[in-house]
Amino acid sequence: MIDRQEYFAARLAYETDASDLHAARKAGADIVVIDVRSDEAWAQGRIPGAVHMHYGEIATRGPQEIPADADVVVYCWSPGCNAGVKGALEFAKLGYDVRELIGGFEYWVREGYPIEDADGVHRRPVDPLTGVPRVRTRV
Repeated sequence: MIDRQEYFAARLAYETDASDLHAARKAGADIVVIDVRSDEAWAQGRIPGAVHMHYGEIATRGPQEIPADADVVVYCWSPGCNAGVKGALEFAKLGYDVRELIGGFEYWVREGYPIEDADGVHRRPVDPLTGVPRVRTRV
């Protein structure tokens, strides 16, 4: 039987959240972010620099496009979507060090982090239920 400490340590090893992913990337961590959503969802917006690879394509495309030693984070639409889990499982089967982005793209957007679409990179307002709105100051 797994104890609570092991359980929560395992969750941190296999999951990350939007704020931790953003902070790690900002600090220069080399993380390959994989968006496993549909083409339509990808077109609506994505995490800047993410690779679009539907979870059904990972077994064939993953080894061709993603270095075997990559630190991989996979995301789907929201907490109500298990495509991220399916994608993480496919990368794990291939031996990758992979984590799921809990909250998915929805919480990335709600927390006010940059998103990319056909119009470029921009941010939406922070949802006060998920993050602290940034205060603008004059420099």
